[in-house]
Amino acid sequence: MGVYRVDRLMQEARRIAREYREAMGRPLPGISAELAVHDAIRLLGLRPVPPGTPGHDAVGTGRWEGKRIQIKGRAIFDERKGGQRIGQLKVDQPWDSVMLVLLDERYEPYEIHEAEREDLLEALRETSSRRVARGAVSVARFKIIGRLVWTRERGIEDEVWDNRAGP
Repeated sequence: MGVYRVDRLMQEARRIAREYREAMGRPLPGISAELAVHDAIRLLGLRPVPPGTPGHDAVGTGRWEGKRIQIKGRAIFDERKGGQRIGQLKVDQPWDSVMLVLLDERYEPYEIHEAEREDLLEALRETSSRRVARGAVSVARFKIIGRLVWTRERGIEDEVWDNRAGP
């Protein structure tokens, strides 16, 4: 199946997800994750790994050369609502960083953030033991830990923007 065909299928998936949410009043389960993997690979030029590869969804190229990257997605329907969480991190499997693809109400990507494994594991150790066991991190916490690497307006960020204060 060619790239063009996959892109068309993903656009159709976005449309169906929007219509499902309008009709059912809740998001279509699993769609954000699938769209996020597709979008991160396409927008950042990553290489997909075979389905079932433990721990990561893609391998980096260019500035991310050789990195094993876990990809998470979250559709944000109301920016004012807090407490939104990303999918469970696979803390016991091999990966070097996590990309978080934020999707708008139309399921289109608007930002991608990246956080390194050690920074995420440290943040998990600082939270409740129940969340550590689940590998649970909020979107807000992820954005603080990580750095913005892509925006809809500017594309790939030339300078990696770091949200953390310090020397």
